[in-house]
Amino acid sequence: MKYPVHTLAALAAASLLLSGCAAAAGSVGPAPAPPSGASAPAATSPAAGGHAGGHHGSASVAPHGTPAGPSEAALMVCGDQPMDRLTSILGLDYRPHTVNRWADSTYTCTYHLQEGALNISVQEAADQASARKYFDAMQALAKDAKPIEGLANLGFPAYETADGSAVFQKDAFILHVDASGLPATLGRDSMSRNAVAYQLSTTILACWVEHH
Repeated sequence: MKYPVHTLAALAAASLLLSGCAAAAGSVGPAPAPPSGASAPAATSPAAGGHAGGHHGSASVAPHGTPAGPSEAALMVCGDQPMDRLTSILGLDYRPHTVNRWADSTYTCTYHLQEGALNISVQEAADQASARKYFDAMQALAKDAKPIEGLANLGFPAYETADGSAVFQKDAFILHVDASGLPATLGRDSMSRNAVAYQLSTTILACWVEHH
């Protein structure tokens, strides 16, 4: 990442001061149609057998989550705090359209920006041990993965990929912010997509810590 560790740690500390985190309004159901010219959201976990954010994988490494539906914590990735943070750090004068889906124990929220799609997903495992096993498999399969270390990882297992993904494991959740569909830099301050992914990750983690 382009930001030095001490700057990342400061950003993380600021994120942890957030309050009033809330889940997205409404229930999860069929995803509405994306705006004209926008692509439909794709599953970002290896369980989907696809490729996103420098990741390749197979269903053999997928944890067993809860099939009934996403948890309140997972729903937060499509809530007001990530949206507000995204519009703030990029200096947007609009709120990006979002599309959500629940499949294979993974809740995915896609933010449709003018520059491209930003995917935030939460894989829900049966327990913390299963989540860690899945996280380790993801990191091993990810292309050009580098651990996020020191104060910047907030005490959680975490890594990033060169093309703009940040992945954190907390409790039974694996959080994956995938900015690989965005330009290398964007926003009024020409922020790197890795920095965008990191800042959104810490914002969501702050919400989870607050509601633990």
